[in-house]
Amino acid sequence: MLEAAGCHLLFLPSVGEIYPNGTANLPFYPLGVLETLLEGKYRPGHFQGVCQVMARLLEAVQPANLYMGTKDYQQCMVVRQLLQWLPWPIQLHAMPTLRQANGLAMSSRNLRLSASETHVAAEIYAQLKRLQTLLPTGKPLRQLEAEATAALVEAGFARVDYVCIAHAHTLLPLETFDAKTPAVGLVAAFMGQVRLIDNLLLYEPFEEKLEFYRAPN
Repeated sequence: MLEAAGCHLLFLPSVGEIYPNGTANLPFYPLGVLETLLEGKYRPGHFQGVCQVMARLLEAVQPANLYMGTKDYQQCMVVRQLLQWLPWPIQLHAMPTLRQANGLAMSSRNLRLSASETHVAAEIYAQLKRLQTLLPTGKPLRQLEAEATAALVEAGFARVDYVCIAHAHTLLPLETFDAKTPAVGLVAAFMGQVRLIDNLLLYEPFEEKLEFYRAPN
């Protein structure tokens, strides 16, 4: 596939090249509250693994630019924090989520869905768009999250890990909505045995048109 796409150079190191001393004593990264929320809560240790793998990759390649899709919103935030600790000047570019025609976020996991499941899975994006519409109305945020969760279960999702309306820079759950606070909606839910995640920027103040996943000053 790479040859057909015109690829001239492929970096494909062995395990021994990346981990010459094994994986028993890899560094620990102090991610703080970021690895206790949402994906961090449901996948303990996952973001430590992300940082360990990314640090080795970036050390080996030392690129000027790193491009990541924002479907993994929290992971973008983790890697952004990681880059602040690394000694190389690498610029992170968060790219818009690519979606199928029905709104479902593109992912390799989608290949495990049947045609009917793929159709139902688009309800995640539909509920995120609904949150985006209803957020400014003043309706209680926990109620909006509960309604979205119920709608996903009714649509056919086996389990909903979370529907969360959070501060777009910290991922801490918002208690109320105001016109000065950037907000993001995040969802993780199971369609059968397949766990799907997605997110949508629900609100961004006019004066804050920068990288929406950045940490606050």
